[in-house]
Parts: sequence; C-alpha cells; structure tokens
Amino acid sequence: MQQAPVIHEIENEYLRKDVPEFRVGDTVRVSVKVVEGTRERIQDFEGVVIRRRRMGVNENFTVRRIASHGIGVERTFLLHSPRIDGVKLVRTGKVRQANLYYLRGRTGKAARIKERRG
Repeated sequence: MQQAPVIHEIENEYLRKDVPEFRVGDTVRVSVKVVEGTRERIQDFEGVVIRRRRMGVNENFTVRRIASHGIGVERTFLLHSPRIDGVKLVRTGKVRQANLYYLRGRTGKAARIKERRG
C-alpha cells in the first residue's frame, strides 16, 4: 500500500541514519537505554536477528539469544526508536530464509549459523 507523499516526507525526519546494514541471520549487539527511577543506563543485548520487518519509521527486528540454563530470550526492537542507543554488527550469518523461527526449537550445535564470507 502506497503512503501519501506528505506522510512519507514527515516520517523521513524521524529515520535514523547511523544504522549499520544487517540482515536476518546476522549477530548484532543492540544498546538500549533503560530508565531506572531517575537514572538512565545503557544495556546491551546481543543475539541473532531472526526477523526483520521493513516499514519505514515502524521498521522493527527481533533478536534471539540463549540466556543462562539454555533458556532462549527474544526481544523485538523498533529500529528508529530513541530508546535504542546503537546497533553494532558483530558477525554476519549465511541463511536462506527470511524468518528464522525454526531456531526456537533448536539448542546447542543445531542452532548454529554458518558465517557469510566477503
């Protein structure tokens, strides 16, 4: 569905320019601003991108990592949110699917992703 040119022009003001190019299967480190009372700190969340939705200012992506005791944790981030301090590409992955939901049922070596060369 095509957006009106006026809406598209207004949304372009809020798009981030400092986002690295990353795809599904890549390992990223997302720095999130967390507010605790009156203090604000930066919390890093590192994992594999299992989904990415591209919708202009509403663009979001889901990152999955394995926490302690083998429990998987997924977080969805709005890419252009002011709460995100930065996204850093750690490792590139070679996958052939748009969404990696199959990783939810896998643990250990079965959940590995090959590295993309070049």
